[in-house]
Amino acid sequence: MERKHERHVGREIHRLSHLFKRALDEGAPPEMTGTQGRIIGFLWHNAEREMFQRDIEAEFGIRRSTATGILQLMEKNGFLRREPVAYDARLKKLVLTPKAAALHECIAARIRAVESQAVRGVDAGQLKIFFSVLDQVRENLEE
Repeated sequence: MERKHERHVGREIHRLSHLFKRALDEGAPPEMTGTQGRIIGFLWHNAEREMFQRDIEAEFGIRRSTATGILQLMEKNGFLRREPVAYDARLKKLVLTPKAAALHECIAARIRAVESQAVRGVDAGQLKIFFSVLDQVRENLEE
């Protein structure tokens, strides 16, 4: 009995995610992970407002313990500082260091290159449909 290989959305998204991660990690500094690079980008693009660990947890859909570990390592590697805020002694805002700011453009250029490679040969109409399907899948899973 011959079985056809059936494709599954979750499996394909998982595989695609790993390909993206691998491509992005190829150009990253050795002491930085892809997740750390994405956090630097997120903090960079939100520099006009105070950002806290809870913002990282919400943006990246990670648990508190995971965020704590990542941010502690980023602090240890000199990519960010935690600074107290005057209005709440329990809160520490996340501030990028000059080291992280200097790496930001390198990270952003690598992301643009990988994005460009990923959509090579895909026309605008196909991308519009792709994003529409992704939005629907995300909405279904968030229900």
